[in-house]
Amino acid sequence: MNEMTYSQRLKLLHAICLAETYDDGAKPTIDLNDFDAVDAAHYLASFLTFKAIQEAGRQPGQELQENFDMLSVYQAYGLLLFAFLTMPLTQEDITPDYQTAQITIAKTLFAGISDAQLVEIIESGLNKFKLIGDAEVEHWAEFRENVDKMTVSFVVAGTDDDSPHDKDEVLPLFGQLLSQLCEAFEQV
Repeated sequence: MNEMTYSQRLKLLHAICLAETYDDGAKPTIDLNDFDAVDAAHYLASFLTFKAIQEAGRQPGQELQENFDMLSVYQAYGLLLFAFLTMPLTQEDITPDYQTAQITIAKTLFAGISDAQLVEIIESGLNKFKLIGDAEVEHWAEFRENVDKMTVSFVVAGTDDDSPHDKDEVLPLFGQLLSQLCEAFEQV
């Protein structure tokens, strides 16, 4: 059997996660040729951020009213996940569009809020993303490394039958990482 490319893994994982969202038992007909690797990364970054918010016990609806800046932390986290999901794609000459990713992630996570609020979340989230990405402080380097490891673990767990873990076993770790990120920005 041929070894799957990374882009094929992303598309497969996107299809699997999408199919699992159909809680009525209906499963869509899925043709991986209909999927795009970068679109899959948009979906997976949003999916993982949403799951991390749930795992961390966060309340974005309440934070919208009481701690609006925390929404930009979720946005930064989603962008960070997108970055680590798409880094290996460059080896296949696939270039992700971060501009589109920012908008897609924000609209997915924060559907229903005003455009002005979305713009503020996107801009503040990008600033936090850059801060995390550019920081040379050891705890940020370690955080980036942990996000990278979890992202790779999730892709492998979701697409490799020989993986020692199931992707559902990896999901709570995304919540822990998000909690760390939220705590770091709550202290600022």
